Amino acid sequence: MTSFATSRLTQVELSPTYALLDKVHQLRRSGVDVLDLGSGEPDFDTPDHIKQAAHEALAAGQTHYTPSRGDACLLQALADKLRRDNSIDVDPQQGLIVTPSAKHALFISLLGALRPGDEVIIPTPCWPSYLAMIRIAGGVPVALPLQSTDGWRLTQAAIETKRSDRTRAVLINTPTNPTGRVLTLDELEAVAEFAQRHDLLIIADEIYEKLVYCAARHISIASLPAAAQRTLTVNGFSKSYAMTGWRLGYVAGPPSLMGDLLKLQQHSVGCAGSFVQAGGRAALLGDQEPIAEMSRTYLSRMRLIVEGLNSVPGFSCRSVEGSFYAFASVAGTGFPTSAELAAWLLDEAHVALTPGSAFGPGGEGHVRLSFATSAETIDKAIDRMCKALRHRQSQPRLDGASA
Repeated sequence: MTSFATSRLTQVELSPTYALLDKVHQLRRSGVDVLDLGSGEPDFDTPDHIKQAAHEALAAGQTHYTPSRGDACLLQALADKLRRDNSIDVDPQQGLIVTPSAKHALFISLLGALRPGDEVIIPTPCWPSYLAMIRIAGGVPVALPLQSTDGWRLTQAAIETKRSDRTRAVLINTPTNPTGRVLTLDELEAVAEFAQRHDLLIIADEIYEKLVYCAARHISIASLPAAAQRTLTVNGFSKSYAMTGWRLGYVAGPPSLMGDLLKLQQHSVGCAGSFVQAGGRAALLGDQEPIAEMSRTYLSRMRLIVEGLNSVPGFSCRSVEGSFYAFASVAGTGFPTSAELAAWLLDEAHVALTPGSAFGPGGEGHVRLSFATSAETIDKAIDRMCKALRHRQSQPRLDGASA
């Protein structure tokens, strides 16, 4: 029988992060006590006032379509939030679209902006779905590998090395998954000036914006004059408000492009869920203390996991500036690849983490660990990894040396 699969998917693989999650669920179903540090999902419940707003919307019969662009009250709340928190001025009826997840906002942004063969420069290591989405949209991802020895810094000179006549856009993520970096003003200005000089689009994924620690400060690139009219800002409620299952996000940008993105929204999902949008409105307008408390807890867990990882044989980990991921070097463990180490730790220590190779060029030699889990789980996982690696190191090799 003829294959009915489209050729655009031949270079797209299944998500490695979902593959790990499936493996964890499979082991747990078979009775294995797996400690999961691989999942990028808050372990907190959605704050009560958000759930109550959605419940009231359901009870009031808000179970029908909303305008494709989004509920007018939520759009206004988002415009106010962007102006207040991000210094981005946007017309709620022309420059915003509410989407069923930030992932969908990214998807329609890429589908709407890319022509066949267009190139998108992406600093790596990066979230694997960026590369897949660009390929599905007919574009070509161009990786810009950053270096851990330089603190994963992004420079204009490095970006210039990846530009070609086919370059259409630059995609950035700050705070960054998986490295935990928060791009500085200097780095953002370098991207903005590069895009302005070469007349390029910027797509900025800011889903972790509220999870920033210590001296780091989140800055939206669209707040910079050079980037304001050429940036699509993507964000959502999943990470900051512990609303992963709600599937609610948004994209903000210049009206000249947003009209085309609205076509994609209308001809795909139509609109985000009506009562879900009511929850999003409550998230923005309601009590922010639960979100601040989550951030304080993440900060405490971040310090715990970084200190713990630096005690694991062969691991080395920098402090985290933002997101809820630690990206540790594992060069000293003796494993040829991060994937082999991750598989071994899952089998031997029953600890799930994500190999750095899953995040593209520059990720090999590292592993990503999520601290969106309890301090108890982090402590147990560190203890298991320490014991497993110490035991391995104590075993004689065939050549007579220790492992």
